Amino acid sequence: MKRFIALLFVFTVTASPIFAAQVAVFDVQWKEGKQRQTRSFAIGFDEQAAPYTVYNFKKLVNQRFYVKTTIHRVIPNYLVQGGDPLTRKNDRNIMGTGGPGYTLPPEIRLKHVRGAVAMGALPAKVNPKLESNGSQFYICLTGISSQDGKDTVFGHVVAGMDALIEISHAIADTNNNPINPIVVTRTYLIDESKLGSQTTRF
Repeated sequence: MKRFIALLFVFTVTASPIFAAQVAVFDVQWKEGKQRQTRSFAIGFDEQAAPYTVYNFKKLVNQRFYVKTTIHRVIPNYLVQGGDPLTRKNDRNIMGTGGPGYTLPPEIRLKHVRGAVAMGALPAKVNPKLESNGSQFYICLTGISSQDGKDTVFGHVVAGMDALIEISHAIADTNNNPINPIVVTRTYLIDESKLGSQTTRF
């Protein structure tokens, strides 16, 4: 009888529905002439490769840390970067230098392939431990093998790559900072299976 109960328990556990993984959705907005443009992109996570980084990123998303920050670096068809709380200010001289007040340990295991999402980090000569910024992240719009072994890749784009390519072509200053601020208006976690039901343009 005990063996039957044990077998029934195993069957019940293995027969349970498997839920899709969570992804983080970012809604961004900017002005183009007199029109407001709104786009979205979604980031999936590689929790086995970078568990600590993923935990921190999800925490910041839940805390709305990224809301009202801007995309502060764009390079056409190459890279989009955001996550700096100092971008809420109007001082372009400090944009790209901020964070949440802490760094993250390196979890350098994945390659910078197209669609990879990685944490920003200072160069090894001033950052020998290869620690990551606590909030700044960048998205590879093409393979960037030069960063392999230097930064923590913790996720990948699962929706909105076209939107990110469009954003990368924004008119920018000499520091690759968009002239018209591209502002994060909303962030949230959602089951990946529900992405198709979102009405915001990906």
